[in-house]
Amino acid sequence: MTLGNSRLHLQLQGGAGSSDTALATVAARNSKEEGSSRPREVCVGVCEAGSLCSQLCPPSTEGSMGFACRKRQWHKINDTCRTLNAHNIFEDKSQTVSYFEDTGYNKYAGESETIALRVMQECPRDLSCVTRKIEQSPQLPGNIELIVQLLHNISTAPMTDVDEGKMKSYSSMANHVLNSNSISNWTFIPERNSCSVLLHSVNSFARKLHIHKKPINIQHSFIHTMGSIIPADSEGKNFTFFMSVNETSRPVMGRVLISREELQTVPSISQMVCIAFPTLGAILEASLLENIIVNGLVLSVILPEKLKRISLHFEKFHKSEERKTHCVGWDHLENRWDRKACQMVEVSSQHAVCQCWPSKLFTSFSILMSRHTLASPILTYITYTGLGLSICSLIICLVIEGLAWRQVTKTEISYLRHLCIANVAATLLMADVLFIVASFISGPETHYRGCVAVTFFIHFFYLSVFFWMLAKALLILHGVLIVFHTLPKSVLVASLFSVGYGCPLVIAVITVGVTEPARGYLRADACWLNWEMTKALLAFVVPALAIVVVNLVVITVVISKAQRVSFGSSIFQEVRAIVRICKNIAILTPLLGLTWGFGIATLTDDSSLAFHIIFSLLNAFQGFFILVFVTILDPKIREALKGRANSANWISRISESLPLEFSLHPARRPSKEPSLQPHSEVSHRETAVPAGEAQ
Repeated sequence: MTLGNSRLHLQLQGGAGSSDTALATVAARNSKEEGSSRPREVCVGVCEAGSLCSQLCPPSTEGSMGFACRKRQWHKINDTCRTLNAHNIFEDKSQTVSYFEDTGYNKYAGESETIALRVMQECPRDLSCVTRKIEQSPQLPGNIELIVQLLHNISTAPMTDVDEGKMKSYSSMANHVLNSNSISNWTFIPERNSCSVLLHSVNSFARKLHIHKKPINIQHSFIHTMGSIIPADSEGKNFTFFMSVNETSRPVMGRVLISREELQTVPSISQMVCIAFPTLGAILEASLLENIIVNGLVLSVILPEKLKRISLHFEKFHKSEERKTHCVGWDHLENRWDRKACQMVEVSSQHAVCQCWPSKLFTSFSILMSRHTLASPILTYITYTGLGLSICSLIICLVIEGLAWRQVTKTEISYLRHLCIANVAATLLMADVLFIVASFISGPETHYRGCVAVTFFIHFFYLSVFFWMLAKALLILHGVLIVFHTLPKSVLVASLFSVGYGCPLVIAVITVGVTEPARGYLRADACWLNWEMTKALLAFVVPALAIVVVNLVVITVVISKAQRVSFGSSIFQEVRAIVRICKNIAILTPLLGLTWGFGIATLTDDSSLAFHIIFSLLNAFQGFFILVFVTILDPKIREALKGRANSANWISRISESLPLEFSLHPARRPSKEPSLQPHSEVSHRETAVPAGEAQ
């Protein structure tokens, strides 16, 4: 966790040559890193791509600045300029100089441990002998780095009696480098992990804090520490912070909640310390992060080891529902935010509620927001237009199946085939309707139980679509490898329903049963399966894509079998019929696989808006594709509809001819015994109908 004491040693000596050498090494290492976007033409010579230069700091400061040439302009990439050093950081200069001369400090001037040791000896009670000079110093990159290293060394010093006075002085030094005016200067510190070192140092020092009966409340503009003694029989405890990022912004809220149930797991009397940072997130973002924004206070918690779960409430800096929000914990070993430390419980445009698990690795938490806005009016329009068209298409598909059912299900294989088609259309129709219903529910935050119910049935019906496709594929495979009439029709129908509805029901019930008790079934912002915490969405994606693979294998087997059957063989007609059935699967399987392939791509944070649009198009228009490729393009269905149309025309002609016939022969009226001639004529026409249908 040190910042590189050898380089700091050279800086504190004040030697320009040594400093320039160190800076040149750092500049070479960071030449590919992004620096300031504001060029500063202070370097001598031609600016060529990839070239570096170093310049001394302005008068009255020590250190140097490094520049890199990009796009024919010099851009500052690092800065070690400072005004603080070991001789002027203390209040009493004469005693300090005498001390360092006596201890040989001039020889080892750069070791910041020596400064920390001097602080412990000069002002062990409250560390106040350096706070005034630090608070008065300009927030230059070199000063920031020296103060961070000093805070780190103080936090690691053997000290067990940290009281409120020491914590105030320590916090005031940290507050100085956390000032919002210093954020841009953090980007020029050569050691990129300085911000992480600062966070870990503050948490480590706070862990040594001893709280007596009176609660502690140490408030600065950019760091706020609260602590108190909590009895085990407490009704619960919360620490609430209101802090501003700068003087012009309004305060935002951050709250740490500890439930009564959790407090019962800790010893009878325990102490808890919470620290809030309004600007540290922006500093971490500027130094280390790329594609995300810290969108709330950074909250650090120092809790008893047995306390494993807390609830954190964050008010968002940027009020938006259009960007993804994530609950995270800071991994101080990896120097990065990690989602596994927390789960999202609730989220809105204003707030986010997280459940987190503190540990030795994770003591600081916040919420992140994606830089990219994925919500788009175009995406919304495509989704609802496509779903509307899909629902209408599926209704038409089911109506056509109903009209043509008697004509297209005369054989056992055709009956089973259309049974699968009808159930695929019906389940997809139900899933699409429920999807629209879910979009009108405001989310788990206000309608949690309704959201769980809708999500369960959406999951079930979408799975049923795929499992009925699987049932159809297994039916085809059974027909190719065995013989259809070896099993009774009732057994085949029961098997199809078991696969089509039984398997999805089992998966949906297990998913909700495993994930819902820990509130990990739903997404925080929508009525759909959770991905971030429990990966419940895999209970849909994995079976769906597995079925796509199985169906592709079945298609391959059928094609291979058909090629080996010779013309005129006893099973030629049967295999030919199966191949015709297989065409539907050959069309729909790649479509479904492609749809959810793009669906998986949309789960990543940096996924393009194009992936979301393609997924919405493919997913929303599935009903339309089923209507076109499965129903309308089926020659048997078209023939059946044509026959129905001919029958309708025949009935229309009969109804039109009867009044005309009665008007030409007024003597003919209906009687109890109709005449033979009309009866025989009608009978002749009726007997012609079955012949027409049979054709």
